[in-house]
Amino acid sequence: MQWQPDWGLRFRMGFTMFLLFALYIVFVGILTLYFGNLLVPVVLMGGFSLFQYFFSDKLALRSMGAKTVSEDEYPRLHAQVGRLSQQADLPKPTVAVANSRTPNAFATGRSPSNSAVCVTTALLDTLDDDELEGVLAHELAHVKNRDVAVMTIASFLSTLAFIIVRWGWLFGGRGRNQAPVIVAIIVSLLVWVVSFFLIRALSRYREYSADRGAVTITGKPSALASALMKISGRMDQVPEEDLRDQAEMNAFFIIPIRSGFIGKLASTHPPTEKRIEQLRELEREMER
Repeated sequence: MQWQPDWGLRFRMGFTMFLLFALYIVFVGILTLYFGNLLVPVVLMGGFSLFQYFFSDKLALRSMGAKTVSEDEYPRLHAQVGRLSQQADLPKPTVAVANSRTPNAFATGRSPSNSAVCVTTALLDTLDDDELEGVLAHELAHVKNRDVAVMTIASFLSTLAFIIVRWGWLFGGRGRNQAPVIVAIIVSLLVWVVSFFLIRALSRYREYSADRGAVTITGKPSALASALMKISGRMDQVPEEDLRDQAEMNAFFIIPIRSGFIGKLASTHPPTEKRIEQLRELEREMER
C-alpha cells in the first residue's frame, strides 16, 4: 500500500482539533477579562510544556523503567526496527526494552530524528515476528505522524485550566473582590472537563491513523490484528499492581490499560474490536 490519507479520519481529527482550539480561544478571552494575573500560570505551564516537548522521550522511558539496548543485546529487534524505518522513510529511532509483565509497546519523541520505540519483555515473549513487526510499524507511524508533539500542544491549555482550578485562589490573590477569581475557576473547570474528552477523542482518531500507517509500512493488516488480539487477551492475566503502576502511560501504549466503565469512556484508545474491524477492511481493500 502507498501512504495515502484517510480523508474521513482526517476530517474527524480536524473537526475535533477545531472544537478544542475554539474552546481554548474562548477560555483565554474570558481569563484575560476576569483574571488579572494570568501571566504567571501561562509562563509556568509554557516552561513545563517546553520541557516535556524536548525531553518527552527520556521522561517516558524513565517512567517505564526502560533502558536503551544495543544490537548485540537484541539483534532481532534492532533488525526489525531498522528495516521498518527504511520502509517508512524514517531515521532509525532509539530502541529500548522495559522489563515488564505487561505486553505493550510505545513510541515517544518530539520528531522523527529525536524518537524512541520501546517494547516490553512480555510483548517480545508473546508475539511472533510478523505480529511484532505490525506493532513496531504502528509505533513508527506515530513517529511519522508526530503524534507526541501534536498531543503535547493540544493538551497545553487543558493543563493550564486544571492548574487554575486547583490553585486559582493563589493566582487570584486574596482581595475582597473574589468574583473574578470565582468566574475564572468555574470557566477553567468547564474548559478542563470538555477538553479532557476532546483530547481523548483526538487520541483515539490518531490510533486509527497509526493502525492504517502500520498497514502501509508492512502490507500485513492481519498480523497487526492478530497482535492486538493477543495483547488484549494477555492484559487480563497481568497482576493488578502492574496495571496500576503503568496506567499513567495509557496515552503512549498500543493497547490501553482500562479500569471499568469510566476507564473505557475516557480511554485514549478506540476499542480493540473496532481497530480489528478497520484492519480487516484494509485487508479487503488490498485484496481488491
